Amino acid sequence: MKLTAVYQKLPEGYIAFIEELPGANTQGETLEDTRENLKEAVELILEANQEIK
Repeated sequence: MKLTAVYQKLPEGYIAFIEELPGANTQGETLEDTRENLKEAVELILEANQEIK
């Protein structure tokens, strides 16, 4: 599965979201932190979607 991650630099750190997955968004102090947080958010959303089916 290919997903598009969008990152934006802010004075306080970074924000990020996945274009194709509503609700998959996060923030972090560093780009690395934000990437890890986004990966976790995607995993949680996909897991929750599996449970709904």
